[in-house]
Order: sequence, then structure tokens, then C-alpha cells
Amino acid sequence: MNVLFNGRNGKVGRAVVPLLEEAGHTLLDSLDKADAMVDFTRPDAVAPNIRAAIAAGVPCVVGTSGWDAGEFREAPVAVFYAPNFAIGAVLMMRFGERAATRLPDAEIVELHNVAKVDAPSGTAEATAERMGGAPIHSVRLPGLNAHQEVLLAGEDELLTIRHDVTSRAAYAPGVLLALEKLHALPPGLTVGLEALL
Repeated sequence: MNVLFNGRNGKVGRAVVPLLEEAGHTLLDSLDKADAMVDFTRPDAVAPNIRAAIAAGVPCVVGTSGWDAGEFREAPVAVFYAPNFAIGAVLMMRFGERAATRLPDAEIVELHNVAKVDAPSGTAEATAERMGGAPIHSVRLPGLNAHQEVLLAGEDELLTIRHDVTSRAAYAPGVLLALEKLHALPPGLTVGLEALL
């Protein structure tokens, strides 16, 4: 597939792009002749990038968080957005949602590198929503990558569900899955990797 990858020189792009090429995708420098656009940029850049792709008739895979995707609900092409492309993170959200039905006292702690521009993270917000509004605590420190804990408490017990990304290459399987399924998605916004699993 011919892919325009916005953010290819960013932290995620540098880890994921070689794996996309290894899987047989061709990376382009513009929307001309693109079969898909992938965006891992910044919250202030993602909506204009999606608008440009829509104008060119190119479906989108978006991993940038911290923006409002609602504008693209009725897009004439598929716009797929996932707060997290790591399979383990999707499982963490699913397990947290299920556990919250039995242990409703819950909080989320998400930890990212100081360079991450949004707080809380899109993953933490999606997890909290699925759990009925669990409070979120955001930590931004040098030396961190991407980490999230879901803490669920009972009177005499604590359940901790934790996901750690030790390399941004962890996002590649999810991006590859999204590209594989993208042309089968209906026009408009689809949210969450779990929709493709």
C-alpha cells in the first residue's frame, strides 16, 4: 500500500516506519498516489492533515491524541483513530472495564515522557470513559516512555493492571492491522483498535 506517514521523523514514526516498509508498504512524501494517510503528529496539526487527506479522497489512520475527533464523524472517507495502537494497551482497557464492574473504586495513573504534549493521555481518557469516569493522574518526567496503571480497590484488596511500552515499535502491529482493515471500514469516524480485533 502507498502510505503518507505524517510524523515519520517523530519518535513513533522513527520506530514504526521501518516496520511498515518491512511489511511491504511504500512510504510517500505527499498525498498524490497515496492509498492511506497515517498521522502521528501533534494535536494542533492532526485535523488539518485529515482535512487535506479527505480533500484528496485518502482514508486516514490516526494515532495522535489530544484533539477532538468529532469533526470527522461524517467524513466521506474512513477516518480511523485509536488512542493507542499497542495490543497490550487495548487489552488493559478491556480488562479495566470488566474489572470495574466488580471493583468500582478505581483510579488511573498514566506516566509519559516530559515531551508528551497532552495530559491526560488519550489512552487514559479512553480507559476512564470505559470504566465509567475513573479519575486520572498524569505524570510527565524525563526518562519515561509510555506507562499506565489501572488501580481498582475493594475493602481489603487492590487489583493493579499495568501496561508499559518499552519501545515505540510496540505500536507497529496495531498500525499494520489498521492499514489492513482501513478500506473495509465505512466512511466516517471509527474509534479504537478493539473495533478491528
